[in-house]
Amino acid sequence: MTLFFYAAAMVILLNIAASLARVLKGPTRADRMMGAQLIGTAGVAMLVLLSLVHGQPGVLDVALLLALLAAFAAVGFVKSQSRDGAGDPETEA
Repeated sequence: MTLFFYAAAMVILLNIAASLARVLKGPTRADRMMGAQLIGTAGVAMLVLLSLVHGQPGVLDVALLLALLAAFAAVGFVKSQSRDGAGDPETEA
């Protein structure tokens, strides 16, 4: 089972590398933010897998904290893109 977890971690690492290209290339800020969100989510998944493999529950706490921070980053990005800072930028005219 440990070999399966390491293989899954390698697949997630490849996913992080692919999303890093989107962060660097863009073309829009929303594309870059979605790439950063994918890196954060994949990082959380990798930490969870490695926590299970090595039996360290403290790493799982760090992964959950990173997931919470990623959610705040997404909300902050959406609010920064709206004109008044309070709403969804797609619904504004």
